[in-house]
Amino acid sequence: MRKNLTMHPLSGYAFLPGIAPYSSGVIAAAGYEIVHVTLANPMPWHDGLRAAGSWLESRGLDRCDLCAVELRCPAPHSPGGFAEFNGRYQALLEESKLLVDGQNPVARTNVAPLAKAPKETQLFGFSFVQSATTSIKTFVVAGAGELPHRDVDRRHIVRLGETSAEAMQDKAACVLLIIRKRLECLGVIDSSTSMLNVYTEHPLQSILVDVIIPALPTAAHLGVRWFCSRPPVEEIEFEMDLRGVRQDLTVDLSH
Repeated sequence: MRKNLTMHPLSGYAFLPGIAPYSSGVIAAAGYEIVHVTLANPMPWHDGLRAAGSWLESRGLDRCDLCAVELRCPAPHSPGGFAEFNGRYQALLEESKLLVDGQNPVARTNVAPLAKAPKETQLFGFSFVQSATTSIKTFVVAGAGELPHRDVDRRHIVRLGETSAEAMQDKAACVLLIIRKRLECLGVIDSSTSMLNVYTEHPLQSILVDVIIPALPTAAHLGVRWFCSRPPVEEIEFEMDLRGVRQDLTVDLSH
């Protein structure tokens, strides 16, 4: 176990501590794997997380086997609004007994779609842990924007207020440094990735060629999935996450 990782005492994964609302990433322990789920019909986040827990229990798993969450919000939050939402989100996880000694082990991505934005924050997808015989390392890296410090403070945003091509490359370079550090801390390498997601409303081609592929060479053959979205906090312009899994499911929790 790498010293930066914390083993979940009740589930088959370890997490990389992040900030209060979410961990920076998760990786399955030996004898387990992480499985990714996309919701066929996104649900309001509060109901969706409860439904996801019930769905896990229907498969003979535990609610604490939930290890990552993907949310879609109506628009970027102000820093204060983001803190307020995170407080409610954290309270639900605490109520569901998902915290580990006060730490949040669940990785998260939360972005605001430009088109067809939801009226309220929705659960878009999640990941969970189950027993497996595979030796392949499976993992999820949480969403990261161009904010190199843990404090969600606009003063720390790289090239604050700038969206030129050069500024966007600098923002993306900051994000790639964060992503690579998280991969290193999880003990996995770039080639283990199965899905790489980019969230921005700005042109992507030069960023992909000049920044993403040099930092994550697997993107050259794997490609990226681009969501025309904004990060969850105002004035942040570029976000990425990634995962390495064997199984991607589509599930309807609305029934």
